Amino acid sequence: MSPDEYVEAVLELVERIPAGRVMSYGAVADALAERSGRASARLVGSIMARHGGGVPWHRVVNSAGRLPPGHEREARARLRAEGTPLRGVGVDMAAAAWSPEEGM
Repeated sequence: MSPDEYVEAVLELVERIPAGRVMSYGAVADALAERSGRASARLVGSIMARHGGGVPWHRVVNSAGRLPPGHEREARARLRAEGTPLRGVGVDMAAAAWSPEEGM
């Protein structure tokens, strides 16, 4: 998979995350690892920062449920509007985490 194809795969997966649910950067990387040969949460974060404006970017958080840096207020508002379970300053990962296998 070329770098451009990987960007597209990340964005396509993020588009599949249902409203009210989230994935961590690492979970996105892991879900695509076998197919792409890449497994970097940092790379997913970089892709989301550069190319994620057209997808539900607010549904991708860090593994502890912390919201995208610099966009916490907007992300929280969008997640709250979707009914995403929140806890403290982030997302309740135990309740909100989604896996692509659930959508199959």
